[in-house]
Amino acid sequence: MRIEDYALIGNTMTAALVSRAGSIDWLCLPRFDGAACFSSLIGQAQNGRWLIGPRSGAQAVRRRYLGDTLILESEFETAEGRVLLVDFMPIAGRNPLVEVVRLVRGIEGSVAMRMELALRFDYGRSVPWVRRREYGLSAVAGPDAVKLRAPLKLRGENFVTYADFSVSKGQEVALVLAWHPSHEDEPSARHPNRLLAETERFWLDWSARCAYQGPWREQVVRSLLTLKALTYAPTGGIVAAPTTSLPEKIGGPRNWDYRFCWLRDATFTLDALMSCGYVEEARAWRNWLLRAVAGKPDEIQILYGIAGERRLTEVELDWLDGYEGSRPVRIGNAAHRQFQLDVFGEILDALHLARSHGLEPAPESWQVQRVLLDFLESAWQRPDEGIWEVRGPRRHFTHSKVMAWVAFDRAVKAVERFGREGPAARWRALRDRIHADVCQHGFNSARGAFVQHYGADDLDASTLLIPLVGFLPASDPRVAVTADAIAAQLAEDGLVLRYRAASGVDGLPPGEGAFLPCSFWLADNLALLGRIDEAHRLFERLLSLANDVGLLSEEYDPQAGRQLGNFPQAFTHVALVNTAHNLSQADAGAGLIRRH
Repeated sequence: MRIEDYALIGNTMTAALVSRAGSIDWLCLPRFDGAACFSSLIGQAQNGRWLIGPRSGAQAVRRRYLGDTLILESEFETAEGRVLLVDFMPIAGRNPLVEVVRLVRGIEGSVAMRMELALRFDYGRSVPWVRRREYGLSAVAGPDAVKLRAPLKLRGENFVTYADFSVSKGQEVALVLAWHPSHEDEPSARHPNRLLAETERFWLDWSARCAYQGPWREQVVRSLLTLKALTYAPTGGIVAAPTTSLPEKIGGPRNWDYRFCWLRDATFTLDALMSCGYVEEARAWRNWLLRAVAGKPDEIQILYGIAGERRLTEVELDWLDGYEGSRPVRIGNAAHRQFQLDVFGEILDALHLARSHGLEPAPESWQVQRVLLDFLESAWQRPDEGIWEVRGPRRHFTHSKVMAWVAFDRAVKAVERFGREGPAARWRALRDRIHADVCQHGFNSARGAFVQHYGADDLDASTLLIPLVGFLPASDPRVAVTADAIAAQLAEDGLVLRYRAASGVDGLPPGEGAFLPCSFWLADNLALLGRIDEAHRLFERLLSLANDVGLLSEEYDPQAGRQLGNFPQAFTHVALVNTAHNLSQADAGAGLIRRH
């Protein structure tokens, strides 16, 4: 299956990917960052999956979400008739119980179906001990246990459970897979259709709160639902994606674990949530951020676990073949050890945005910001690994210096606009010094654009953020020439690359797709420059890249015409929401929200 052939279901604790063929090929238990029990997405069928589909295959498959929910409906059309597969995960809240419900409903005729359940804990490595039960079966391996409730005749072959059955018009077969810690009693059963009604009500109530009323409401609501599905309810942390090691190039080594929370996503995410009326979620994300960065400023990480964990050791799983042979398969992320200067600006910008939206201050929030600023006064001159987490030498990346400017700019505004106490004159002087430094060393006059790092000739799409964070106004000629240079030299088929990987700046073999958030940033720049028609065309092109249920990954391959990278990607959907807001505001002559 292509990456875009998958759809997402989730319960705000973890999430699963369901293929067009009706196979759940990815599910981690009991959290996003837990070990997967279905890993065929990045391996083979024997690494775990749960398939339900027509025995003879389908002539056509139509998928949709049930209204503004995360309940997936897959309709299979066969020569025998039509059948509907309804997949969802009941909302767990703070309850550690994780359930996957699959309802098979006959629509027309009588369709022969098959079920295949290969449970493989610990990322496809551990085959559980399976026992038959009156209700179906139970399975246990180490700390994990699941039970399958299925009114079917089950049989086991080569450590896989199979069932053959038929559904006629008006019939329904309900299957429920429930996880629980192996040392605890099995959870009691709940009626599947009651779970369906409760789940539908939860998502419809949540999506109805969306305050956005612009022309792209359907796409904005779907992106917000995706963002909510990637939220870990107990802490408010939002994972970058629910998957690991989906490649940035098919067959290449750029395969990373994204089941963690990145600080740089904070401002964009807060903006998307607050501007759409989701104050509770924005508050939870802000509070997660403050808890995560607590401690010494020189020990701040760029990413954390969903509960604020710091040790995210990166290891390779050599028993998995990788998605379409893309190896290595990684869990954990070594980037947590990197020094990235831009995150200080992201933190200060996010908390400034929270103040601007009227979110009540959190205890000690300003004290935390003061400590970060004290550290940044000398640290801003240090080279770093930059926004793209390069694994080559540290450099003075232009974007990193811009975000250091953002940190002091927001600190000055906190004093001037919101009455916070602090040395505004000293911060103002530092802000001016960094601004001059970036304009002198980050802008390459011969190249006619802001460049990737000091002394470089190469372009970098992160410089598209310069007008969006207020470093320079759109009226400054350097903004327009940089946007034009990126559109001309970093775009493939109109979609923007982060940078030219062949330059070797990131210390990795070249090869990756166009980075979708950067393409949304270009649309924002075009709107700021008054080129509204161009911005609209690019935005509509980006919307057309979503799959049949409205989901987007991190990257896109314009040549192959397919999505790449971890899926679905929170940052991409956040960028979609913000650009929709920005273009709606621009159409109304009200300016851009992201223009602080």
